[in-house]
Amino acid sequence: MERERADKRADKKANKNGSRIMKQIEVVAAIIHDDEGRIFATQRGYGDYKDGWEFPGGKMEAGETPEEALKREIWEELETRIVVERLVQTVEWDYPNLASGRAYSRSEEPKQALVSSRSTVAFHLTMHCFWCHVESGSLTLKEHEAARWLSKEQLDSVDWLPADEIIVEVLKE
Repeated sequence: MERERADKRADKKANKNGSRIMKQIEVVAAIIHDDEGRIFATQRGYGDYKDGWEFPGGKMEAGETPEEALKREIWEELETRIVVERLVQTVEWDYPNLASGRAYSRSEEPKQALVSSRSTVAFHLTMHCFWCHVESGSLTLKEHEAARWLSKEQLDSVDWLPADEIIVEVLKE
């Protein structure tokens, strides 16, 4: 399903003291590579983060391992079977409330949070990112607006969402 399907209604719970607890979203993402060393990137076609580029994937369901969730999500989003090779990194990221402005931008400091004193955090994302390759299928876009295979040198040619941008920096090392 969708990765950061941030419900516009503040989907927060109150603790005993009446303070707000930030929404927590746990997702998986596939860093799909090919034999030429290129990485598959997708552009969101829906939601608050429409047009941002990301690694495909989505929310984990109860009882799923991250690897099971990733295989299911890639099948649902791209009609493709993947081989999950290894965990690259788990990213923790606080996404700002979109009422305070654009939630992502190209930046000299990709790890710098885009939450300012005027904005509030809409949700906290935990994203488990895995190195993967295609087992079968043709990467058919079911939910995304566009997709591109990017060489290491081309990784900066798209406007990545902030959490994904952290992984891009790791891939460029």
